[in-house]
Amino acid sequence: MSTDPRTYATGKRKTAIARIWIKPGTGSMTVNGLAADEYFERETARMIARQSLELIEAIEQFDVSATCHGGGKSAQAEAMRHGISRALIEMDPERRSVLKRAGFLTRDARKKERKKYGQPGARKRFQYSKR
Repeated sequence: MSTDPRTYATGKRKTAIARIWIKPGTGSMTVNGLAADEYFERETARMIARQSLELIEAIEQFDVSATCHGGGKSAQAEAMRHGISRALIEMDPERRSVLKRAGFLTRDARKKERKKYGQPGARKRFQYSKR
């Protein structure tokens, strides 16, 4: 068994991938070497990243370190929420039902649909002219 107190998990959303390390601590959250408040400019992204910790009322009990790449900042925040939830369950399986009910364990499978040939986008068609 490893002596490392950290727990690792991965979260995904669209093309964003978040690698999460959680350890007992004071509530600090770093993303790609920056504080989460610096990395995520929008307040909604910050809120989304913290949601799973707030749900189990453990925001000040864990230090979260994350590396995010791919996608945009919003998708990275959602990937972080997914990864943090998975890491929390890895630490204590009792939390599973609460996080599952909130929908934080379900991988959001929605992605951008590919453009098709013979049309300008995924669904849009070129204008049809009868005459």
